[in-house]
Amino acid sequence: MGRRVSQQTREELVAALVERYARSGRDDKARILDEFAQITGYHRKHAIRLLSRPNAAAPDGLEASVGGAGKSRERTYDKRFVATLIVFWETADRISGKRLVPLLPLLVAALERHGRLVLEEATKTKVLQVSPATVDRLLQPARREAAGGRRRRSPATNSLKKRIPVRTSGDVKDPPIGMLEIDLVCHGGETMAGSFVHSLVLTDHASGWTECVALAVRDSALVVEGIASVRARLPFAILGLDSDNGSEFINEHLVRYCEENAIEFTRSRPYQKNDQAWVEQKNGAIVRKMVGYARYEGLAAAHCFARFYAALRLYENFFQPSFKLLDKQRVGARVKKRYLRPATPCDKLLMSPEIGEDTRERLRMIRDRLDPIALLDRIRTEQRVLAAIAAGSTTVVVPSQTTDLDQFVQSLAIAFRDGEVRATHRKNRKRPNGRNVRRPCVLG
Repeated sequence: MGRRVSQQTREELVAALVERYARSGRDDKARILDEFAQITGYHRKHAIRLLSRPNAAAPDGLEASVGGAGKSRERTYDKRFVATLIVFWETADRISGKRLVPLLPLLVAALERHGRLVLEEATKTKVLQVSPATVDRLLQPARREAAGGRRRRSPATNSLKKRIPVRTSGDVKDPPIGMLEIDLVCHGGETMAGSFVHSLVLTDHASGWTECVALAVRDSALVVEGIASVRARLPFAILGLDSDNGSEFINEHLVRYCEENAIEFTRSRPYQKNDQAWVEQKNGAIVRKMVGYARYEGLAAAHCFARFYAALRLYENFFQPSFKLLDKQRVGARVKKRYLRPATPCDKLLMSPEIGEDTRERLRMIRDRLDPIALLDRIRTEQRVLAAIAAGSTTVVVPSQTTDLDQFVQSLAIAFRDGEVRATHRKNRKRPNGRNVRRPCVLG
């Protein structure tokens, strides 16, 4: 319940009720507490502390006692004790309180044996009886000052995270088609400073169907737009989305979108990559494999990514078979794994009983119409454009739609001679320097 009266009114109520509360019996005190908490909005325990203090004129929140009325407790650990504790902390190389407390008896004996420190008996008793939590609390100012005055702020509890359930890697064994994992792949190169292109990756857990969307910047609204565009062209309905704990996913935009479209929204555990193993695998096998690790920024790069992903989605989902684990069995120290026969995501959808006959027919028509050579040529062309953008080229030429596919087919037979065929991964070969050439040693 929120506070209904002003600060001054609350202080006046405390001053008026404190004496009456002290003279009242158990039942009367309970009635006074109920009325006082209802008027002020205070928690009942806080109201008890306020009305139990001896000085009603004291400011709100500065009670004279913690456990009872008029009783003040002498400080157990004074500044001299903290200074002694800091010596032990520095001697132990600034370890945590949980590690320092078991070491304190050994340190006390060693320092006294070598005459490094002389402790009074009362101080020694306190050192040997202090708890790890108290050690961390007393050393907190010293830790903060040692870190340059920077205070490590604990992240605020996000109310959205409480609304979004957590899904682990072992929760779903055989999910239906439409349960997607989503993730962002950064294309910032060696630095995360500034704005750069991101790839939104969505992977279906059951079929392996993968969609990639280029985002000019990392923005929650663009993430929702990307998911909406993928939802419009998927051959199946999206039943659920599972994301990590990034702010681009844990926000009101995506939560509202999922609620309006009856999509189950879950999140993985922090720092547990295996909870999103399927999309993490596609991040490397598709995005990084095809694009690389260079930095791309600007609208020109985002448009190139969009054209590239338009061809890549068809090539990967219709012409790239993938393995799927059937079962695994441990035999001694070895783990034997059995896999299903490799199949493309399209074939897995065609074999699934969850897909209707109309969708199957539409997938067959798309597959029969696609030319893998034309798709691969388009992918290679866009990779060359991406490589030029990564190299810093200011004039990016958009490739035309008409290419000589016969010449491209002939080049496939000898492409291995040139080494790396992907322009995004190709490295410029350095000419050998004559000074570094090793010459044979001639004896005699």
